[in-house]
Amino acid sequence: MTPNSLAHRAYSRAAVPTRTPRKLEYDTIARITHRLKISAQKGKPGFSGLAEAIHDNRKLWTILATDVVGNDNGLPEALRARLFYLAEFTHHHSSKVLSGNASVRPLLEVNTAVLRGLRSGGAAK
Repeated sequence: MTPNSLAHRAYSRAAVPTRTPRKLEYDTIARITHRLKISAQKGKPGFSGLAEAIHDNRKLWTILATDVVGNDNGLPEALRARLFYLAEFTHHHSSKVLSGNASVRPLLEVNTAVLRGLRSGGAAK
């Protein structure tokens, strides 16, 4: 490689746009939501993928719940309370889905609503 090509490679990496925390949250929730949806559409053959996606969704919501109860969280208190409630709902409903007693649809709807809020620029962190 020539010095010019090395310099070009080094500086081209810096040209990649920085991802904001909101964008990272959005991408993570969108990726998990997509996996939930695709796995659920497969029915019984997709159950192992659904179980993995539900596990990841629970981990995500556990992280979100932990974040919203922290004293340094900048979201309005009412929004923090709603997000914490959604985390609890998600955890309980996930158990019902895994036992075959409920549809994955409410989990998809919760995640989609959060994605809409992040996309529209709702309460910033």
